[in-house]
Amino acid sequence: MMDITIGQFFPGKSIMHKIDPRLKICLTIFSIVLLFMAQNFLSLAVAVAFIFIGMLISKVPVKLYLKSIRAVIFIVVFTSLLNVFYGTGEPIAQFWVFKVTVNGILNSVFISTRIISLILASSVLTFTTSPTQLTDAIERLLKPLTYIKVPVHEFAMIMTIALRFVPLLLEETDKIMQAQKARGADMESGGMVQRIKAMIPVLIPLFVSAFRRAYDLATAMESRCYHGGEGRTKMKILKMQKSDFFVILLVLILLVVFLLSNRIFPPVFMM
Repeated sequence: MMDITIGQFFPGKSIMHKIDPRLKICLTIFSIVLLFMAQNFLSLAVAVAFIFIGMLISKVPVKLYLKSIRAVIFIVVFTSLLNVFYGTGEPIAQFWVFKVTVNGILNSVFISTRIISLILASSVLTFTTSPTQLTDAIERLLKPLTYIKVPVHEFAMIMTIALRFVPLLLEETDKIMQAQKARGADMESGGMVQRIKAMIPVLIPLFVSAFRRAYDLATAMESRCYHGGEGRTKMKILKMQKSDFFVILLVLILLVVFLLSNRIFPPVFMM
């Protein structure tokens, strides 16, 4: 459970930390779009290389990225196995009604790489962007929606608070589990039903703690006269730097290479 790294921020002074947070959100969306538009392994490699470059210049320890992957490794393995047995073409091996084909193996590798890359792309964003920067960036990007009476500031605040509460609740869960084990609770032995019952003494205190944290946060915001984004000023105003425009230029070059590789080489992802 402590391997889940969603919402964690790793302070630093790398190039990725200095990029405008609005641009980082757009780059994350851009990388996700590339991953889903990739039709062959070359175009997929271009999208993965784009994400790896972001990981490299972020200077975040590799172990943190590995922890983010470890949390979803079961989903990756399960999805890979399904695609291995549901490919088309002549089977190279068959077990009962399940058959393994070359196309199924290619699909399995393709989808597994895509899922892992999605996790890494989102991790680069959260590791290098503080919750405050995320709030400001989301609010600025969605600002045009204010003309149709959409509460953009409140929406951005809710998203950021929810993202920030993930590591806090995981830490609280670990503390409660350790406390229950110290009192003699057994959460690792027995069948599935027994393990679920053993989690009840953890879930109830966790819900109580979550509601208490939410109440304390609401009280703190009210005591500081928080009433939404109307009339609020920013301590740090977001401005695009020359380096941000250089990154945009590199992304456009990458997009051209990606589109060419997608068009020239035949697709390999087939069901």
